[in-house]
Amino acid sequence: MTGRSLARLLAPLALVAAAVALFAVISSSRETGSSASDAGERQVATATPATEQKPSSPARKRRVETYTVEPGDTPSSIAQEENVDLDALLAANPDADPAALSPGQELELP
Repeated sequence: MTGRSLARLLAPLALVAAAVALFAVISSSRETGSSASDAGERQVATATPATEQKPSSPARKRRVETYTVEPGDTPSSIAQEENVDLDALLAANPDADPAALSPGQELELP
């Protein structure tokens, strides 16, 4: 009879140990993922404008220029004002709905 009561004691302990191990694995993978994204956010937040940077290598990516939509702006008026091709402007902003631009929205310029 003692073997049976020992098994009743160890089974829940094994289940709790497995749950703790699973929790540890999941939380460590989340910490690793969040620290990588935080580092990326910090890098973007501390980037200096292209005019202040000294090009140190030809492999450096160019800074993306943006346009902030103002009330009454249309894709064609933005393209004309910024002297860019309308089709290129629309291609550079596939997520932006040309019929529903809102003031304050940022558009990438080609």
